[in-house]
Amino acid sequence: MSEDLVRNRKALHAFHVLDTWEAGIALVGTEVKALRGGHGQLQDAYVDATGGELWLKQANISPYQFGTYANHDPLRPRKLLLHRAEIHKITAKAERKGFTVIPLAIYLDARGKIKVRIALAEGKTMGDKRDALREREQQREMDRGRKSGWEG
Repeated sequence: MSEDLVRNRKALHAFHVLDTWEAGIALVGTEVKALRGGHGQLQDAYVDATGGELWLKQANISPYQFGTYANHDPLRPRKLLLHRAEIHKITAKAERKGFTVIPLAIYLDARGKIKVRIALAEGKTMGDKRDALREREQQREMDRGRKSGWEG
């Protein structure tokens, strides 16, 4: 059972998620405390492959409010911890045109370790987004009909 500390809510609206992985993340102490307090954001974050390693970039973890002069930089790149074979597999898939790797959530695993759920994703077109919105609205209407006792 995992507890989400930060979720990328817009990811499922803007992307088709094709595959997901769990990765560890290299954090400093004040980042851990800030995340446990719910002070993080993944809205513009992405995963970049540099030098045979994966890095989480543009993830905003706010400075810890009780931190001292040693507080962290909120937008610093953070190293993702994966096996080398997984890194090669992810980068090979992400190099194809139209695909990207995005973070979906930062969460606590069962042992209390902070992990990042990353996904191979393909951007949705405007039509895909409209279709998803239409389906969601139709589902809401059907749910409303069931609650009011209407059977049609």
